[in-house]
Amino acid sequence: MSTSNLIRHDWNFQQVEEIYNLPLLDLVYRAADIHRKFHDSTKMNLNTLISVKTGACSQDCKYCAQSAKYNTNIKSSKLSMDEVMNQAKIAKANGVKRVCLSSSGRDGNNEKQFSELIDMVKQVQKLDLEVCCTMGMLDYDKAQRLADVGIKAVNHNIDTSENFYPQIVSTRSFQDRINTLKNLQKAGVNYCSGGIIGMGESNADRISMLISLANQEKHPYTVPLNSLMPIEGTPFEERTPVDIFEMARIIATARILMPKSVVSFAAGRTHYSAEGQALCYLAGANAIFHGGKLLTVQNMDANEDELLLKKLGMKTTILNEETIL
Repeated sequence: MSTSNLIRHDWNFQQVEEIYNLPLLDLVYRAADIHRKFHDSTKMNLNTLISVKTGACSQDCKYCAQSAKYNTNIKSSKLSMDEVMNQAKIAKANGVKRVCLSSSGRDGNNEKQFSELIDMVKQVQKLDLEVCCTMGMLDYDKAQRLADVGIKAVNHNIDTSENFYPQIVSTRSFQDRINTLKNLQKAGVNYCSGGIIGMGESNADRISMLISLANQEKHPYTVPLNSLMPIEGTPFEERTPVDIFEMARIIATARILMPKSVVSFAAGRTHYSAEGQALCYLAGANAIFHGGKLLTVQNMDANEDELLLKKLGMKTTILNEETIL
């Protein structure tokens, strides 16, 4: 089978359910084989998140420490241009090739906030770093303006399935999320979109979430898959993290459905052993977030990541259109 036949946008539930429910080692084997058809399996993309605006968010996402609805002891803050540039320089010195500027809040269409972020994007680009951003929902005009400044990608996670979405957020709809993805695609902007597992969703919800992404007109540039980090003060503070085999299963399924996408093992890696993380890399994850903190939650220590990647014989790289085979 040629690689072009592996790129599909017409998955149905039964087809994906059959893949998802394969015996785990068979599933990982299939995903690893597809991964090697489109990517160099020895290379790992390192990304860093810089939280430009933290906290004081009006949304009620039950997993999030930044929501103003919950008492999570997160103080709202906003970085200056100098502070953003200093963090970007540190990231570059640590081997990071791509920086994501994150601004908390529901609506990236606020002109003042949007213009400030655009200025930061332009300045960070001068460090010869690729720049992504995440800023909530976007209309087509704002998406086009991001395209005009050469943004590498815009993150906008759909979080979960359409059916389960009302159980985690009431202040916006699943369709609002999809509309932003469509605006980005229309403007020709690469988009990153994934979700979180461990919020109480079913396997059917996880499958439906992946189908919503895989059947987009264009697959995501990056698919971030997060293991819920239970945060004190949020409605999900008592949730038990999913085991590593569940993470490997959803990563492998995402790799099969979206072969050319970069699949990111994002938040929650601190739950798991080095061996468990390596299983997820074998299953097709080829991006991680670098640094000791991921927005408001603990992340793997950079030295731990470097040691593990060295043991696995992997090198850090920038995974763009030219390095995807």
